[in-house]
Amino acid sequence: MSVITETDRAAHADTSRAFIHNRILVQDEIREVFQRVDPAQVASLVTELRLADRIFVTGAGRSGLVLKMAAMRLMHLGLTVHVVGETTAPAIRPGDLLLAASGSGTTAGVVKAAETAAGQGARVAAYTTNTGSPLAAVAAAVVLIPAAQKTDHGTAVSRQYSGSLFEQVLFATTEAVFQSLWDEDAAAPEELWERHANLE
Repeated sequence: MSVITETDRAAHADTSRAFIHNRILVQDEIREVFQRVDPAQVASLVTELRLADRIFVTGAGRSGLVLKMAAMRLMHLGLTVHVVGETTAPAIRPGDLLLAASGSGTTAGVVKAAETAAGQGARVAAYTTNTGSPLAAVAAAVVLIPAAQKTDHGTAVSRQYSGSLFEQVLFATTEAVFQSLWDEDAAAPEELWERHANLE
């Protein structure tokens, strides 16, 4: 049987204190940036979602994972949603919307997808930290998330690593968008649940 030493107890206490400190740090940073997301910009993006025949989502890395979660929630509302790069994603066409996320707005694959979508006559909506980026330039609706970019190490905007704050606020924003669409739809939770995956 292993014996817990005084060193182990001290390390445990240090970890607990660090967690409490960093929990406050993360909460405060998310709150500060989330409150600065412009509701008018979000409303423009939501209008694009409402008007789209079909919605395609794209993003790289953790931002892409957040948009996959958003895609699931939009599907629960009964919208037709595809994830770019999945084998079942069809060709994009006029009347469709590409919803993209890139903190820098310069992620090559995301920008290329946006340019292709626009070239096919589809609309583009984007979440980014950079409204002067190539991604923003092709988007009909842009939501600025005023967080640090992933290469902004040592910035005063965030003490968290890389693009963490952008990704956290991106998730919170997509959840608030879903909640707003659901409030408008007024569907019962049971109706959404009928669309929930039953092959898991």
